[in-house]
Amino acid sequence: MNFDISSEQQILKDSVDRFVQDHYELDKRQLLVLTEQGFSTDNWQTMAELGWLGVSVPEAHGGFGGNEIDTMILMEAFGKGLVLEPFFASTVLGAKAIADGGNEALKTEMLPGVVEGSRQLTLAYAEAQSRFDLEDIITHAKSDGEDYVINGHKSMVLHAGSAQQIVVSTRTSGGQADKAGISLFLIDADAPGVEITSFPTVDGQQASEIKLEGVKVSSARLLGELDNGYELLNALATAGILALAAEAVGAMEILYKDTVAYTQEREQFDHALSDFQVLQHRMVDMFMEYEQCKSLLYRATLEVVQNSAGAQRSVHALKYYVGKMGTFIGENAVQLHGGMGTTEELRIGHYFKRLLVIDAQFGNSDHHLALFAA
Repeated sequence: MNFDISSEQQILKDSVDRFVQDHYELDKRQLLVLTEQGFSTDNWQTMAELGWLGVSVPEAHGGFGGNEIDTMILMEAFGKGLVLEPFFASTVLGAKAIADGGNEALKTEMLPGVVEGSRQLTLAYAEAQSRFDLEDIITHAKSDGEDYVINGHKSMVLHAGSAQQIVVSTRTSGGQADKAGISLFLIDADAPGVEITSFPTVDGQQASEIKLEGVKVSSARLLGELDNGYELLNALATAGILALAAEAVGAMEILYKDTVAYTQEREQFDHALSDFQVLQHRMVDMFMEYEQCKSLLYRATLEVVQNSAGAQRSVHALKYYVGKMGTFIGENAVQLHGGMGTTEELRIGHYFKRLLVIDAQFGNSDHHLALFAA
């Protein structure tokens, strides 16, 4: 496999690295976390002007027409800065849902606004009882003439408080855990019957609980085929896992590099901590596991782009390993920093919390180990 990125992708990488360096010092990030929406609208517009919000949007609708490799480059850099803007929710999940499942009229209506930064999207797929099973859905949509009426409750919807439209997975036929009978609709966040309760999460992001009571949506807002939406939903989950894994790899890099730098400066018994062999071995282990995760990320991403037969199995392996090693690297970084590793003033703990949340999104390591084995 060729792991070299193109000249255009190198320009993309350089620009996002500069953005993170200029805008995401820890104190600046902490101030953004405390705001009502939890991110900077100025940063969001900068992302739009640089073309990042259209990275996966088809060129016909104003986007870059990129693939999962381009998204990986962005998300790995975002992981290094713990970026708060809803790129993942709006572009990786929401825009892809419309680009892959929407009709041409819907793409024309929605995607240019996403690229320009004037429209934000998100995906509501999780429910209280579903845990990690995408097909476990009790939110239902019933036909009402040319419309559908949706009732149900969606949990942990990322950045729903700032989104104008929400992609909602519903059950239009079949039983609670059937893969058949699932349909995806695009609803307006301010539609009658939509109640959004937003809250900050432990990693500084924003999420919402959404109640849907008698929400009417036109059949023209159906994404994909009626009753056959599971395939599209699973494709969104795969794209989400690859993007989150890239973000996790970026966070792991900061953790092990910060730990090495700290142990070279901190002295104990008239020696730098890095002089002690047992700690050297620990940091070598951190570095090796980071490199393993990065290699798995490249493999899984390239296999998905090339539509390889074993791509889904590689995605399961990636999510499992990133979850396990993210915890391993985070725990060791905190321990080697001593009591400082748990403070809000040091960025180590913030990266560790983000890695723990990433492990829980779209199925934790144990869940994907079971899928890999099956």
